[in-house]
Amino acid sequence: MTVPPQATWEIPRPLSADSVRVDDDAVIVLRRHGNPAGPRLVLSHGNGLAIDLYYPFWSLLAAEFDLVVHDLRNHGWNRVGALEDHRFDAFSRDHDRIFEAMESLYGEKPTVGVFHSISALAGLHLPSRGRRYSAMVLFAPPLCNRGSRYREFEIRAVRTGDMLGRRAPWFRTRGELAELHANLPYFQRAVPGVFDLVARTTLRESGTGQGYELRCPREYEAQIWYEASEPAVSVDFGSLRCPTTIIASDPAMEPDRPGFDFSDAAGVDHEFVPGTTHFLQLEKPEKCVAVMLDFLSRQGWQRRPASG
Repeated sequence: MTVPPQATWEIPRPLSADSVRVDDDAVIVLRRHGNPAGPRLVLSHGNGLAIDLYYPFWSLLAAEFDLVVHDLRNHGWNRVGALEDHRFDAFSRDHDRIFEAMESLYGEKPTVGVFHSISALAGLHLPSRGRRYSAMVLFAPPLCNRGSRYREFEIRAVRTGDMLGRRAPWFRTRGELAELHANLPYFQRAVPGVFDLVARTTLRESGTGQGYELRCPREYEAQIWYEASEPAVSVDFGSLRCPTTIIASDPAMEPDRPGFDFSDAAGVDHEFVPGTTHFLQLEKPEKCVAVMLDFLSRQGWQRRPASG
């Protein structure tokens, strides 16, 4: 499948949708797409977003792979729980509990975790250290080296949290949010249709019946940024128990973003995608798929023919 030129992305109905309780307060909805006979990929997304926003990327995988997609707690299809339970370490625990639920629901098979940004960083802090996964493919996790870069990263994270805490929580129409993103630097390099898609996937009808509200409330999104610095700098790459690759954006495209020196990630495969920013899967989805499949082929994964 290639990226279509149209400006509207229609996300298909999932083959199944199953609610998984990951702790006393949080339930996460798993949706299954793609080819159930293929190898399994489990996919999640960045802070404040939704995995359905990444459809331009994961639609390219649907013919060959058994896709299990899910939103982080308090995002997307999931109901909003208590703010005090919306923590980075909960994201990591949720990944492991979701893996266990997938095997119970859909059976055991080789499984690759494919995560972006904050969900990718959570993948680097799994309590299981990733031993259940056949591999992990991590797109643009927010990483930081110790030393002078850490202070720069911390300042940027707090500034981002402050900005997100002030964002509008409510919109009269979904089109208002789409128009707002059209005038912000985010997603400017994305494939056509992403402004509309972000509005459809990150807003829900307001409980008052008037307008639309953020699926992930602004204070929840901000809180993760306030605590992002410590997990960004404290990854123990040597403790990972599955083959892992980090697929990063082009450092030249975001010279103001603190870079990460991959010499601190010994033993972890990594590659940069030229001409992309942090949202590389929405900017060059076909290239991101190709880089991912090349890594998996080097781990011995065989391509499967499309079904039907």
